[in-house]
Amino acid sequence: MELIADILLVAGALGAGFYCFILARRLSRFNDLENGVGGAVAVLSAQVDDLTRMLATAQKTTQESTQSLTALTDRAEAMSKRLELLLASMHDLSETPQEEVQEPMFVRHGRADEEARQ
Repeated sequence: MELIADILLVAGALGAGFYCFILARRLSRFNDLENGVGGAVAVLSAQVDDLTRMLATAQKTTQESTQSLTALTDRAEAMSKRLELLLASMHDLSETPQEEVQEPMFVRHGRADEEARQ
């Protein structure tokens, strides 16, 4: 009876060892970086890192653009105030007619006029 118990115990141990061997092979294929889930996880991890860097760059660019746009808006508001003042001052000018400006006339002198001057 003891011999049968020992044989069954050895058979169970061998069966468990064989089962562990099969599971180890499946697990190594599962975690294979080329074809298995491990490869997919590695690719996804790299993509997450790339997206994180791109997001940081986009946030920095957006912040710089916001600052630039704020500065330009402030400048435009200041210029519009100056234009309003200029327009208001133009209304204060009186509308008196100005003297007509005559265009210059060019007269050619002949030789007789030149000899007379000398």
